[in-house]
Amino acid sequence: MNSACLDCHGDKTLTTTNAAGKEISLFVDVAKLAASVHKTNLCVSCHSDITEKHPDDNVAAQPPNCKQCHAQQSESYGASVHGLALAKGRKDSATCTDCHDGHTILPPTSPLSPLYFARLAETCGRCHVQEAKDVELSVHGQAVAEGHRDAPTCTDCHSEHKIQALKGKSPLEIDTEVCGQCHASERINTKYNLPSAQVKTFFESYHGLAAQYGSTVAANCASCHGFHKILPSTDPRSSIYRTNLVATCGKCHPGATEKFAQSKVHVEAASVGAGAGIGQQINGWVRRIYLVLIFGTIGFMLAHNLLLFGKKVRARYRAANLTVLRMNFSQRMQHLVLAVSFIVLAVTGFALKFPDSWIGKAMGSNEMFRRWTHRIAGVVLLLAGAYHVIYLLSTRDGRQLVKDFLPGWKDLKDLAGSARYLTGRSAAKPKIGRFGYAEKMEYWAVIWGTIIMGVTGLVMWFTLAVTKFLPRWAVDVATTIHYYEAILACLAIIVWHFYHVIFDPDVYPLNWACWKGKVSKHWHEEEHPLDQTPGPREVPQAGKGDSQDQPVPVAGPQDSP
Repeated sequence: MNSACLDCHGDKTLTTTNAAGKEISLFVDVAKLAASVHKTNLCVSCHSDITEKHPDDNVAAQPPNCKQCHAQQSESYGASVHGLALAKGRKDSATCTDCHDGHTILPPTSPLSPLYFARLAETCGRCHVQEAKDVELSVHGQAVAEGHRDAPTCTDCHSEHKIQALKGKSPLEIDTEVCGQCHASERINTKYNLPSAQVKTFFESYHGLAAQYGSTVAANCASCHGFHKILPSTDPRSSIYRTNLVATCGKCHPGATEKFAQSKVHVEAASVGAGAGIGQQINGWVRRIYLVLIFGTIGFMLAHNLLLFGKKVRARYRAANLTVLRMNFSQRMQHLVLAVSFIVLAVTGFALKFPDSWIGKAMGSNEMFRRWTHRIAGVVLLLAGAYHVIYLLSTRDGRQLVKDFLPGWKDLKDLAGSARYLTGRSAAKPKIGRFGYAEKMEYWAVIWGTIIMGVTGLVMWFTLAVTKFLPRWAVDVATTIHYYEAILACLAIIVWHFYHVIFDPDVYPLNWACWKGKVSKHWHEEEHPLDQTPGPREVPQAGKGDSQDQPVPVAGPQDSP
């Protein structure tokens, strides 16, 4: 079949006029075709519309159907500025063969390919003449000419098949997805001795901050440096050359003066080196002076107020008249171990999940330290949970604790009563026993959370052992449960528990039961008037009994005159 086609297309003088009115050659070089990636294809593999009657039927061959083999690339091309223009009837819009060549299709890594990085500007320049000339003069074009493959070419900025017109892009997209992909690269900056903080310092400037907050008119990198003809600031032709800055700034800031244009965008705030100008050095020293002033002044204020706060807390503690024992020593120690291990688990867990967050950075860059700290805290929590179960089963106080924490119908009535009281529909709040619905909800939530977090945490820890019996997706499910259960637990502690034990005005700055085990008789009778457990007990505030948790009966509300 190919030989029949080459009878005509082997003629170097064979030409035609394309849809755009340009004369094009129909000559097929057999030698180049043999070197093409399509060398095993028949002519009709691409020109599937050709019949045996061609060319006698005077029906012109249609453009090759690349989509039948390159569906994904064709789909991307269809969404590009070229594909969209072609769909709108722009017959001169670039097609596959305009960029890849018609018959001599070579891989982009071949120096002979029109898509080879050093020839790409030439290829695009067939249609984009001025842009190609500008790129050739630019720092990027010069770097390509020197053979640096890392230097950006047309497709690095505009994409490959889905060619984009960057004019309509937002400033943030230009700064991050176009310029930032190279200038924020530590590898490229180090390899070519480029400034390492250009992207970072830009985003700290007004323009960068405005772009991050969604401005569509803020200056982006190209607004100052240009689009294609990007030149160094030492080149008099550069838009950022010192004598051209007024005109450059004036594009966005009409009336800009020479002094206005002296402002620097990429400024290292701490830079006061010898290479810095007088203004930058003054600015740097002002920054240093203010940092000393801020740390000194605020440090003094913070130390003063912490000492004052501590003194007032101690005074309030002494005046609180804490006489009713609410938690014995064993319960307080269990609570302490639970609180410390929970906090460590929360901090290390989120540091592991979000290593780039401030929590992760505060714990250092050692992932193993964070991982093992998390695991040790988890083991401590599970051991504390196991001890608590033993405590509940083997001690009188533990068995009483279980009995008092069991939910009942009264809790539902109390919840309904609280709803009426809190919304102002009732003047009287429900009378609560040793533990109300709030404490019971939290206690059983801790039990539930410990079991869920313990099981899923162990599954994640011992993945190899678990996958001997369970499918791998079970570990993924356990990981998801572990993460969201952690969020639920942390939010519950902050929103629910912290209010009742810290932020409630009746106990602020702390419900001392967790520390000393005692609460005031007034608070106890106000919050738990129906507490009839063999536990409401009053402990002497001072003297011999103060250091011991010895129960002393206290009159219940029903005994009040």
